[in-house]
Amino acid sequence: MAEQRPATLASGHLGLVLLLASLVAGAAVLGAPRLARASDDGGCTDSIPAIYDRVSPAVVSIASVAINPYQTADRVSRAVGSGVILDTSGLVLTNSHVVFGRQAITVTLDNGATVPGSVIGADPVFDVAVLRIPTPSTGTLPVAAPGSSTRLRVGEEVLAIGNPLGLDQTLTRGIVSAINRLLPDTPFSLMEPMIQTDAPINPGNSGGPLLNRCGEIVGITTALLPDAQNIGFAIPIDLVQAILPALLEKGHVVRPWVGIQGHLVIPQLKELLRLPLTDGLLVEVVEPGSPAEQAGVRGGQLDVVLGGVALLLGGDIITHFNDKPVDTPERLTEAMRSLHVGDTLRVTLFRHGQTQEVTLILPERPLLPQDALAQRSVAPLGAVRRDDRTGRPPIAGGS
Repeated sequence: MAEQRPATLASGHLGLVLLLASLVAGAAVLGAPRLARASDDGGCTDSIPAIYDRVSPAVVSIASVAINPYQTADRVSRAVGSGVILDTSGLVLTNSHVVFGRQAITVTLDNGATVPGSVIGADPVFDVAVLRIPTPSTGTLPVAAPGSSTRLRVGEEVLAIGNPLGLDQTLTRGIVSAINRLLPDTPFSLMEPMIQTDAPINPGNSGGPLLNRCGEIVGITTALLPDAQNIGFAIPIDLVQAILPALLEKGHVVRPWVGIQGHLVIPQLKELLRLPLTDGLLVEVVEPGSPAEQAGVRGGQLDVVLGGVALLLGGDIITHFNDKPVDTPERLTEAMRSLHVGDTLRVTLFRHGQTQEVTLILPERPLLPQDALAQRSVAPLGAVRRDDRTGRPPIAGGS
């Protein structure tokens, strides 16, 4: 059978028209704190070398191994990244894509000692994981202090410490170049506002701390844009602290599961396509076994590329959740954050020019295939490995 090629419609401004609104993960139970635009650095006067001397002993190198039993060749994959020790009991914060689903994890401390690490909790959606390492027989583990990401301002100076490309305890310096950044074409990014920084970060930095000038952790470095110059991203520490209790208690974050992915429909898109569209969420993918599939929600069938953005047309358009419109990013975000496991969700659909309603009972979101892959449309900082088919480092990573 001949391969079907997607149709392409040219539009120079369409990249600004479409807003990705993936709902695969459902709403995080605790939500995703947005970053405020006020700052208070506390008048910290420590020099950068002094901050490095104080914090770097708490930064560790992490190596992990995974075996794919379903492959006959190249069954073993390896990843390296960074982490930071949070307390003297041996809790280490890192990225999920460095350790999630891996069989062997080793942690190298600042003093050169190598110890085993065990995963206490991991959340592939927000790309956060917590390890436990053994405490030393003498002395105590060095720790780094978390700060707050709510007071960060664009232009504020930040420092990143990690192990880029295996170069242990490397410090780089830059500024916060944006806040509340929602990554383009990234599932779950609607719920995860990121810190953007120009502090140089590279593969191996993943999971390391992003520090303010007080030496406090304000973010965990997670990804970069591969074709850009010094555009990297960090998970806000306030978001990390919000989900940390769930990771420690349950090993994962409890979320309701709707099971759809799609794009918001806005007037410019309707005008461009000249199709019978209404305002709402255009469903592209319905996940197998999800409440949405069981309720008969339909995904797209027509593969097109609009202004460089690939999407599937022809699926249902969701106009309301529980009688509340979901036709703007703000309304959609508010609706998703209000959902809980066990809720009954009434979904109003627009299909073939007619409106209908379906009812979903929301279970807890299970572990999904894409979680193990931990895919992002930006380069992961921890996956220092090569694609078996091309021999080149992979582009996708994260969660």
